[in-house]
Amino acid sequence: MSISSGAVRRKARNAPTGIVIEPHTLARTAIVTLLERELAGWNFIDMISTASLDKALGMDVRLITLDLAGRGVRSSSLLDDLAAVAARFPEAPIALLSDTDDISIATQALQMGIRGFFTTALPIEIALAGLRLVLAGGVFCPHPLGAFADDPALHVVPEDAQREPKRLRHDDLILADFTPREADVLAELQCGSSNKVIAGKLNLSGHTVKMHLQHIMRKLQVQNRTEVVARLGGRPSPGDGAAVT
Repeated sequence: MSISSGAVRRKARNAPTGIVIEPHTLARTAIVTLLERELAGWNFIDMISTASLDKALGMDVRLITLDLAGRGVRSSSLLDDLAAVAARFPEAPIALLSDTDDISIATQALQMGIRGFFTTALPIEIALAGLRLVLAGGVFCPHPLGAFADDPALHVVPEDAQREPKRLRHDDLILADFTPREADVLAELQCGSSNKVIAGKLNLSGHTVKMHLQHIMRKLQVQNRTEVVARLGGRPSPGDGAAVT
């Protein structure tokens, strides 16, 4: 069912679209099947390589997952893939899939503008929460924020920077410090959901939603939910008020 064989998972051309680039058929199929279940209403196109990217032109591509496939983060092959993605879908966040839980690799990936770093060691519920965080405009990495915030490598321009996507701001790195449940709440808030709607969707009490929002505001160093939405570029919740009390 991959795009390389001519079968494109498509519900409507203007529906939000995700691209999964993975050379291994079983892994590629499993990832797409999971994403189809979690993101109802989305198109998903799976590809063996970036050579098929042009087949997604004209679609509303909002997420691209790319397998590191044993390559170095600075390898010419990966840089070529990232350049190909950036040339066609410059606004789409990229999530990198890796079978190595290596902090140095994750650091370099964040430096290069990768919005999500997912490893095969992640529990599925954390991976899904991280994915929702990426879709909400944040950055996900399984390593603690402290491992990156003061890393000099994040402030050094690499020799081949002209071939890489734009670099992350320090403010964006703060988003990597959210818990999976905070990421769920943040994703709903980013969509303009009220506290009541968030509680219903996530099966939480109103008090618990407020608690998560307070934690989110503290981590983002803002005073109210309006500032959270402004920081992340979402839309405010109608009739829900700006403060969390």
